[in-house]
Amino acid sequence: MAISTISVIDSHTGGEPTRIIVDGGPDLGSGTMAERAQRFLQDFDHIRTSVIAEPRGSDVMVGGILCEPVDPSHSAGIVFFDNAGLLGMCGHGTIGFAVTLRYLGRLSLGSHTIETPVGNVGVELLDSNTVRIQNVPSRRVQKDVQVNVPGHGLVIGDIAWGGNWFFITEDCAIDLDPSYADELLRYTNAIRRQLKLDGHTGDDGSSINHVEIQAPAKDPSADGKNFVLCPGGAYDRSPCGTGTSAKLACLASDGKLAPEEMYRQESIVGSVFETSYVVDGDSIIPSICGKAYVSGEAKLILDPADPFCHGIIG
Repeated sequence: MAISTISVIDSHTGGEPTRIIVDGGPDLGSGTMAERAQRFLQDFDHIRTSVIAEPRGSDVMVGGILCEPVDPSHSAGIVFFDNAGLLGMCGHGTIGFAVTLRYLGRLSLGSHTIETPVGNVGVELLDSNTVRIQNVPSRRVQKDVQVNVPGHGLVIGDIAWGGNWFFITEDCAIDLDPSYADELLRYTNAIRRQLKLDGHTGDDGSSINHVEIQAPAKDPSADGKNFVLCPGGAYDRSPCGTGTSAKLACLASDGKLAPEEMYRQESIVGSVFETSYVVDGDSIIPSICGKAYVSGEAKLILDPADPFCHGIIG
């Protein structure tokens, strides 16, 4: 096999990196984004690991592959992935994707629609770095779920959907500060393991692959602070768009946040998303506004003679 190349553009949203394949990726066909995601997983998973795993990537990074939209009136399609597999939706990634498209000259200021495997997402490009997204319908499906976590005792939280499945809890004695990241990772991983052992899932039977700890904000202008465990074992440096969407669904269900009222979510590293929601039947439509910056442009070289050409997979 010959050496091949994949062109990528890197960005970060509130400190969380996104790597978008913009050229040289596989042809995923002309089906829906959900169908293309499955083809990517089944036939081209080696491309996912080549792009996102070490030695080219890292556990922290989220990747995506730029696709032509099914509906020609929409601006683009995207399939997101990380070191653990596919992601239905990615909030910080969509903000980074929009800024990447702007960098490429493929997205003008104003309102657009992006197609994802779990539904269409509205994107408003306010300037070259500021993006507001209208996420997929989000909802809480279980309140006050009790989990007995070995070494930590009883943990109570909510199960909610924001484009991915989350367990959201305020039960945490550890300070939400980057200096305690290792302890927070051990704690949230223990919660996730117990959720699986106890048989807790989303209402469609999907595994709960994100755990979100919520606490009072340290930034006096913010309303809350979070720490989010991602599927592959890393933590989100941004406030997590889908996690914040799930949190908004919980606040709305509890009557603690009114429609269109602003809620400012602070991340573990201090970046902030400005958010609100509108009601959509039994769900809400979250609005998430944040900033992203292009941080790199590269051509990845895939040499079949390289023993780690398709990444270090553990």
